[in-house]
Amino acid sequence: MEDKIRCKWCIGIAIYEKYHDEEWGVPVYDDQKLYEFLILETFQAGLSWITILKKRENFKIAFDDFDYKKVALYTEDKIQELLQDTGIIRNQLKIRSAVSNAVAFMKVQDEFGSFSKYIWQFTGGKPINNNRKTLKEVPSTTPLSDAISKDLKKRGFKFVGSTVVYAHMQATGMVDDHVEECWKKQ
Repeated sequence: MEDKIRCKWCIGIAIYEKYHDEEWGVPVYDDQKLYEFLILETFQAGLSWITILKKRENFKIAFDDFDYKKVALYTEDKIQELLQDTGIIRNQLKIRSAVSNAVAFMKVQDEFGSFSKYIWQFTGGKPINNNRKTLKEVPSTTPLSDAISKDLKKRGFKFVGSTVVYAHMQATGMVDDHVEECWKKQ
């Protein structure tokens, strides 16, 4: 029997537990992985994360292994193809935002040298270690996610409201929101 104490949001669902144990809150500095989480988080807007996790492999195939250079070049024909793909969330605005966000992503790379340098500058290049005792203490937005959201929107990104940005920060380890008793807490 496993004796790990986890954050309560993931308990009892194998795919959630695996994601929690292996990815959530682990600092990500790789641009392609940051783009992957950006796509997944934008598609999650208004939906549950479990829905996205269950379709993650389908998203990976549909969006060329999350290769933002390829996604940025998607044509209207490719967008229409994605709109017919039952393996992903077929929301036209979200699909179009994945393409426009890939273009904006590369503009940020041109300006900062990498998307990682850009996004991590907001935390001084290292994770913010929050000390949450319970899940109820974990916010859906913060003043920092508000500021990042505003800056991303100014740079042409879509579906990057403060809630999406904060979820992205959690997923990519910019913030550590594991609760105090969790075995993953740093």
